[in-house]
Amino acid sequence: MHLELRHLRTIRAIHDQGGLARAAEVLNITQSALSHQVRALEDQAGTSLFLRQTKPMRLSPAGLRLLAVARQVLPLVEAAESEMRGVTQGKLGRLHIAMECHACFNWLLPALDAFRHDWPGVDIDVRAGLAFTALPALVRGDADMVISSDPEDLPGIVFEPLFDYNPLLVVPAHHPLAGCDFAEPADLSTETLITYPMDRARLDVFSHFLDPAGVQPGAVREIELTDVILLLVASGRGVSVLPDWVLEREAGNPELVTLPLGRRGVVRRLYAAVREADRDLAFMGDMIRLAREGRNAG
Repeated sequence: MHLELRHLRTIRAIHDQGGLARAAEVLNITQSALSHQVRALEDQAGTSLFLRQTKPMRLSPAGLRLLAVARQVLPLVEAAESEMRGVTQGKLGRLHIAMECHACFNWLLPALDAFRHDWPGVDIDVRAGLAFTALPALVRGDADMVISSDPEDLPGIVFEPLFDYNPLLVVPAHHPLAGCDFAEPADLSTETLITYPMDRARLDVFSHFLDPAGVQPGAVREIELTDVILLLVASGRGVSVLPDWVLEREAGNPELVTLPLGRRGVVRRLYAAVREADRDLAFMGDMIRLAREGRNAG
């Protein structure tokens, strides 16, 4: 016997509606087509599936067995169909984000909080453990969005611009540089530079300030948490370079002073990297919008 989903739907509809006429309306087919389908199904089964002498029309013992299967299988199929429609319409999906910048938590988490209210059907996660391999994780499908300031030419990956920012040097208020208008690379040659634990090529202070000038800091101390970095700087344990969005919230802190890197400062751009196939998903576009707005809100 070759059983199809339409057969299960037929059995359920006739039982629930009590007859062929109303079942045909529910199934959106003609009554004659439904009668033909029932006869063909009974021929396959080799037995009657309905007791036709009763009113309303009732299932035979064999028909009741098929009804039990229909009630078990069809809700699962219908749930899967509904989920697939949600995916197709962009209402359901997965958004696992990896970041190459530790300080991005400051504005990203509020953006994600707004996102979850608008897209309850999207599974959200921040993959902190992928910080050092974020873009490869995006390529292989372990992440769905990467926040990065270093776009690369990767097949199937697009970099959507979010916003520009300025890396700024932050020093304790009593530091000799606190009275300067800007910092030169040589100013850090005797300083303990406090950074996030990342590859130096991914740190703006090295890639866009010290390395081009051929300058190395006096020492490097790696700290994972932004608040701890700021605490150490305020305590005179070193200096640091952090994005302007982090230091804006410290504007009223009398223990800290910020200054640009170089006379003209350094300007960097942050991107949201996504797979090209996912760029047009409705929820992905909304997350990119919220990320752009989150910079200003943060």
